[in-house]
Amino acid sequence: MPTCPSRPAPEPERSDVDALRPGPAERARTVAARAGASVCAVGVEGSRVLAHAVTDAGQVLVAVPTDGDLVRAVAAAPGSDLSALMMVTDHAPVPVRRPVRAQLWLSGWLTPVPARDERPAVLAFADARPSEVLLDVGRTATLLRLDLAEVVLGEGGAAIDVSPLEFLAARPDPLAALEAEHLAHLDGDHPEFLTLLGGLLPPGSLGPDDVLRPLGLDRFGFRLRVERPAGHRDVRIPFGRPLRCAGELAPAIGRLTCAARTRLLRG
Repeated sequence: MPTCPSRPAPEPERSDVDALRPGPAERARTVAARAGASVCAVGVEGSRVLAHAVTDAGQVLVAVPTDGDLVRAVAAAPGSDLSALMMVTDHAPVPVRRPVRAQLWLSGWLTPVPARDERPAVLAFADARPSEVLLDVGRTATLLRLDLAEVVLGEGGAAIDVSPLEFLAARPDPLAALEAEHLAHLDGDHPEFLTLLGGLLPPGSLGPDDVLRPLGLDRFGFRLRVERPAGHRDVRIPFGRPLRCAGELAPAIGRLTCAARTRLLRG
């Protein structure tokens, strides 16, 4: 079976850092919800994926071109079970140096979704991730199921093994669907808010030539990138408490703004 690249064991993370962000399984599910994936298998390198989704019932579904190499390789595999590796890449929604925030490797076995299960599988796929590609399933697109054996999340040069059961039981971050639009708006139209957020960092965190950019947003808070002439550093600005839904975002941002202005006034 294809496996992810060899990886060193990550250094233990401090408990205070862990408390400021989602756990590995949730982060992995959030990356899995991003668009853009590729699959490789024996004899198939970087096959195009039209769409992919992880359903609420815990199925990893992949829509691929019916006339592609991957469908032929699955059909030719013993028992129509093809050992494969799917990689999903998470890019920052605004232009930054080193824009890849995370990569997810899902290893397992690809098998066709039986005709009798195709319609419910398409509906479950659409519930998890609506896509026009699903209208072509059964014609120019074929639906495959990836039975997981291994899940690995790569972030910041480290790789973390995630239990497939924990991965499937987790849910994507509730702000994932609006993150890109919100950060692009913040980056392009509200530099003053970024300046306020920078005021919440510990003294000395920003140098005179540093540039603060919005890198990410999740239920725990903002992720910012400090771009320096000779490198960068990623930091977090946490909300007072983790958010439960997107409807809590505006009040949380209001509280951060008040806290930043209060600190600014106090000098």
